[in-house]
Amino acid sequence: MAKRMILMFAMMAAFIATLGAIKFRQIQIAVAQAASFQPPPEAVTTIVAKSEEWPATLSAIGTVAAVQGVTVSADLPGIIERIAFDSGKTVQAGEMLVQLDTRQEQAQLTAAEAQRDLARLNLDRMTDLYRQGITSQSDFDRSAAEHKQAEARVGEIRATIDRKKIRAPFTGLLGIRQVNLGQYLKGGDPVVPLQSLQPIYVNFTVPQQEVGKARVGGGVRVSFQGMTGSDLAGTISAVDSVVDQATRNVQVQATFTNADGRLHPGMFVQAQVVLGAGSPIVALPASAISYAPYGDSVFIVEDVKAPGGGQTYRGVRQQFVKLGGSRGDQVAVVSGLEAGEEIVSSGAFKLRNGAAVRVHNEVQPTNDPAPKPEDN
Repeated sequence: MAKRMILMFAMMAAFIATLGAIKFRQIQIAVAQAASFQPPPEAVTTIVAKSEEWPATLSAIGTVAAVQGVTVSADLPGIIERIAFDSGKTVQAGEMLVQLDTRQEQAQLTAAEAQRDLARLNLDRMTDLYRQGITSQSDFDRSAAEHKQAEARVGEIRATIDRKKIRAPFTGLLGIRQVNLGQYLKGGDPVVPLQSLQPIYVNFTVPQQEVGKARVGGGVRVSFQGMTGSDLAGTISAVDSVVDQATRNVQVQATFTNADGRLHPGMFVQAQVVLGAGSPIVALPASAISYAPYGDSVFIVEDVKAPGGGQTYRGVRQQFVKLGGSRGDQVAVVSGLEAGEEIVSSGAFKLRNGAAVRVHNEVQPTNDPAPKPEDN
């Protein structure tokens, strides 16, 4: 009986050992298959990295301002008798814009001139009498003072009449007329905006740590949305002497000739301060950059060896890079890449280090340093 039980236990132990060995072998095969499994390659586009040299620039947002700009207004109250300008026209300094009614002042001038002439005759008579010793010094002085007062009164009325002729204070471009014929104007009422556009200012701010790079006489280029042709070039004419306590920025003013009149006061522009020759960089399309909190990276296409010493395949290697500025569709890579390396330009979001790829370059992402979108 005991021998039979021992034999049965031995047979069961052999069976369990055999079954365990088979399962262990199956697990080893499954693990090996999983380790050697390679996902299907991802379709990507690539670009060969090239070394370029971008000019060193400082970007800023600017606002266009007129060198001289005012809203021409009435100096004295009166009724508009004549409007001598058209909206949107160029006028010269001193050109008359509006004539106010001066009939009352003209009548006062006639009376004052008559009073002046009478005072002159009285002074002439008093002068003769004084020379003959007939009249006193005080009477002569009174007559001379009355003549001066009459002359001053005439000059005052003439000045009032001239002030009712509203003139352009400087040469510039008129805006839209804000008055009508026969309208009564009070002192200070607006008549028409007047802006001097040639030359013109562009004001922008730079961080305090960059203000040393913005020097008077340095070059500035501006562009704006909807702009046709090349960027406009100007020079820095002034740098503010104080730093804004709220933003820690310094205001800079650039002057542009604006010969073609493309810049107008109040426009929003993108300013680029030219700082001189730049350092070599690698320019890539923005779609090639993988942005992450722990660092920005790109994927380099190269021959990758399969795990376990297998065959090589076309795959990617993730490379962390340091980025510089941007220009249009391009981003500057200042370190981490070498010229001649093949970089994934689109499809990087679905890749991981070591992933297999299939290059499909029939359609490439935009890579224009100065793009002009159709809806711009």
